[in-house]
Amino acid sequence: MERKGSLFQASLVRRAIRDAFAKLDPRLVAKNPVMFVVLIGSVVSSLFFFRDLIFRPSEALFTGQLTLWLWFTVLFSNFAEAMAEGRGKAQADTLRKARTTMMARRLSADGTEEFVAAPLLLKGDRVICEAGDAIPADGEVIEGIASVDESAITGESAPVIRESGGDRSAVTGGTKVLSDQIIIRVTQDPGNSFLDRMISLVEGARRQKTPNEIALSILLSGLTLVFLFATITLLPFAQFAVNQAGKGDVPTVPVLVALLVCLIPTTIGGLLSAIGIAGMDRVMQHNVLAMSGKAVEAAGDINTLLLDKTGTITLGNRQASAFHPAPGVTEQELAEAAQLSSLADETPEGRSIVVLAKEKFSIREHDMTAMKAEFVEFTAQTRMSGIDFDQRQIRKGAADSVRKFVESLGGTVPAVVLQTSERVAREGSTPLVVTDGPRVLGVVQLKDIVKGGMKQRFAQLREMGIKTVMITGDNPLTAASIAAEAGVDDFMAEATPEMKLAYIRQEQQGGRLVAMTGDGTNDAPALAQADVGVAMNTGTQAAKEAGNMVDLDSNPTKLIEVVEIGKQLLMTRGALTTFSIANDVAKYFAIIPAMFIVTYPELQRLNFLTNSKSAVLAAVIFNALIIIALIPLALRGVPYQPMNAAKVLQRNLLIYGVFGILMPFPFIWLIDKILVLLRLA
Repeated sequence: MERKGSLFQASLVRRAIRDAFAKLDPRLVAKNPVMFVVLIGSVVSSLFFFRDLIFRPSEALFTGQLTLWLWFTVLFSNFAEAMAEGRGKAQADTLRKARTTMMARRLSADGTEEFVAAPLLLKGDRVICEAGDAIPADGEVIEGIASVDESAITGESAPVIRESGGDRSAVTGGTKVLSDQIIIRVTQDPGNSFLDRMISLVEGARRQKTPNEIALSILLSGLTLVFLFATITLLPFAQFAVNQAGKGDVPTVPVLVALLVCLIPTTIGGLLSAIGIAGMDRVMQHNVLAMSGKAVEAAGDINTLLLDKTGTITLGNRQASAFHPAPGVTEQELAEAAQLSSLADETPEGRSIVVLAKEKFSIREHDMTAMKAEFVEFTAQTRMSGIDFDQRQIRKGAADSVRKFVESLGGTVPAVVLQTSERVAREGSTPLVVTDGPRVLGVVQLKDIVKGGMKQRFAQLREMGIKTVMITGDNPLTAASIAAEAGVDDFMAEATPEMKLAYIRQEQQGGRLVAMTGDGTNDAPALAQADVGVAMNTGTQAAKEAGNMVDLDSNPTKLIEVVEIGKQLLMTRGALTTFSIANDVAKYFAIIPAMFIVTYPELQRLNFLTNSKSAVLAAVIFNALIIIALIPLALRGVPYQPMNAAKVLQRNLLIYGVFGILMPFPFIWLIDKILVLLRLA
């Protein structure tokens, strides 16, 4: 589902241009106080332009250019927001088409089937899906087991298993059944399915302003009022100065409007909404569905990050790490027997045994056809798997199960093997006992493997001031060992749902924001309590409803990316706010000397522009064009680097503050010279 390619694709640009004009509706612009002031100024300037056309034709060209660029300023702001929304709308069109064309096989009370359109399904309806059918609505599997292709939602080609009961019963509308048959009970009302929410969210139409964005809007509104007052008072000051000096010109209303637009923070005002929408879109590109912009923003402010051990910090499936032979048995003999017993074992654990035997002793695969081998698959009843050939019965499995098997053949398990099995278990690993008929060969140790690079990633989070906490059901000894290897700051062993909830509340009472991941019903209370709760798409419906984000890939480590995106959103907003305010200061010092140089010749030392008209017009043009120039940065975000708040502020001041002050002067000078050369001012 990740969208690749240029930001300015032709189709997106065309759509954004149309939307930019549609967004001129004053009711929409009024949601952005800064741009609403620019809109009012554009209307006022337009009235003066029509007056000049009739009564002052010599001034009409100048007033008309000012008016045109004021309107461009509003349009460019709308265009930035429309571009941010456009990528989501294009995807929403595809999703909406998939929803409206889908049909469902609904089961009635007597078991008969009827075909109905997917949007007509009601909560509680039962539908049947078999291989090749699209799942028509969100629901839970109440009967059967099937392989499901979720690539339409997650973008991942690997199918997943969905079955009744447990934490893998939830299915999503728009996915496709690949094998077998399942009966689903619809769990969502019409128009409120996962697909419907996804469509509305990616469109951005219902995006609520986040607290940080609201606070920044209030700040920008305050600055706008200050500059509005300053500009209004400039008119009587200018009249007094001209009367006293006996020379110079009093600024016209369109000039004052242009001056106001150049001084108020139009740059960040025009890009603020686009930054927020683009932040949600970047989360979506990582296949995480954020239920609100507030959740994305909160991710950038979290202080404590709770992560499950299994599947998040570790690989999720225990891997073979060592062979412990019984007395009188070589390690290679044990490895060869363990490999033979695992050749038909397609589980990650079984495959890891084959790989470890090959790596340690270069044991190659055997010709099973020539050996006339018969594989014994693992079952929940026997808790063993293995192979039979040449009157040999090789098995591997849980210690108790293998002991019963050995005793049934008249053998016994050596005490040393039982002690080794117990020691491995105490260390937090899983022991698998291997036997060749009644002869016990030893123990294979399966261990949680910490994912590569996790220690470095946790170090990065620590640099950002985020405390990492590993949650596990393991005993404290095992938990401490894995926590040390992974490099987390703390861990919670033998964790229960109540313990998770209590820990989150304790952190929040201390004024800290908490994020966590979860997939089971028992995680729902903690997900709901956390400031950022990321539920796995493969998890239960309760978990998905409790969290404020859903990871479509069901990859718990994605929370780290979400944190980085949240940080990037805040950094982008801060950087462009710093740049915008610095720009305003620079434009002020560029315009004022040129406007009053006739009245106050001493200002010539500060003036680098041709005349007052070219100065005002050049500043207005630059003010409009800078919004367009910064759209790619607003959409992509400021390049993310892990750092604390003090370093972020320092970087913003040194880079975006200094650059914001210096950048306008050469560009306004260049535009001024072009205007004079073309005799437009």
